[in-house]
Amino acid sequence: MRNRPVLILFFTLVVVMLGFGIVIPILPFYVTQFGGGGSAMGGLMAIYGVMQFLFAPIWGSLSDRYGRKPILMVGVLGNALAQVLYGFSTQLWMLFVARALAGILSSATLPTAMAYIGDSTNQSERGGKMGMIGAAMGLGMVVGPGLGGWMAHLSLSAPFFLAAGLSLLALLMVFFLLPESHPPGQVQSTSAKPSRLRLLFKALKSPIGVLFLMSFLISFGLTNFEGIFGLYAKLRFDFTPAQVGSVLTFIGIISAIVQGALTGPATRRWGEVTIVRAALLGSAFGFGLMILAQNFWQVFITSGFFVLSNAMLNPSVAALVSKRTTDEQGFTMGLNNSFLSLGRIAGPLWAGLVFDLRMYLPYLSGAVIMAIGFLISLSLTTERSPSETLSGEPRRL
Repeated sequence: MRNRPVLILFFTLVVVMLGFGIVIPILPFYVTQFGGGGSAMGGLMAIYGVMQFLFAPIWGSLSDRYGRKPILMVGVLGNALAQVLYGFSTQLWMLFVARALAGILSSATLPTAMAYIGDSTNQSERGGKMGMIGAAMGLGMVVGPGLGGWMAHLSLSAPFFLAAGLSLLALLMVFFLLPESHPPGQVQSTSAKPSRLRLLFKALKSPIGVLFLMSFLISFGLTNFEGIFGLYAKLRFDFTPAQVGSVLTFIGIISAIVQGALTGPATRRWGEVTIVRAALLGSAFGFGLMILAQNFWQVFITSGFFVLSNAMLNPSVAALVSKRTTDEQGFTMGLNNSFLSLGRIAGPLWAGLVFDLRMYLPYLSGAVIMAIGFLISLSLTTERSPSETLSGEPRRL
């Protein structure tokens, strides 16, 4: 079946993001139970993004060398091990180890899955397939927090063992049912790659660097929005946990629908560059509306408008990165995922910092940053030029 690999990747990423989402409502209870406070909570949230930032390009490059399938299997197995360690944690340091392990090994899944899509699709359908990947992530984030909160009534560790079991099921599906899209040794680099830091700075001077910057802004904006939302809603509107959860669930549902059903047709009709520009403007407007919201339903509608715009950004930018890359899809997607991870580190940290100054500042600064992102996106070209490669040098197609 032609769509079977995409469905397997979809399920795999749902499981990985389910594990990520399950942690969100439970982790604060673990931290306080083990005698930790705000600094421990912030460190636990940050270490996941730090590990993803460091290791995603490594996994992507390894998938170029050894194939997509074995690297996906490493990522899924690592996710299962991390969930088990969460469940058996009895001290704060064990949570840090589990969180770091989850960041290191789960970072193998997303760039490799995106590279798999790049290997197995043509350019006209790539945006839609990337949207399916985004929808899988959104679905996992919708189900994860609700499932974690519900199963915590049994025990704090129960959700983690369920996530571990689902990861093992995904591992079996990848092993037995997923064909390899990129045989080992298919890509042989003709020259040594520069250091990652040097490559990063060199890439930022080329059009693909603008795309990496877009990825950072997308991730920064979304985590800046969601990371502080619960505290903002509680202190400003006196929301209950159920109200906060309903808004976050609504955000996840809208994100999954937009990325899974709307992004593909939209990018085919108007092109990825136009969608990126419109979505950045819409995200900036959504940030501003959040400051003006006065009650639950206004917050509900405003959150939906924000994610309606923001959800189209990641798959559209990922499709642009893939289209403007020649043969090293895994390495490039890994580097792109590093910028997403960097945004997941900076977004919550920034939101927490400015929230302590004025509670509306995370949303005001988010609006400004997205507006700046729109201005930067004006430098994007609608067609791929020979210079729009990772190295900034012309490559043969």
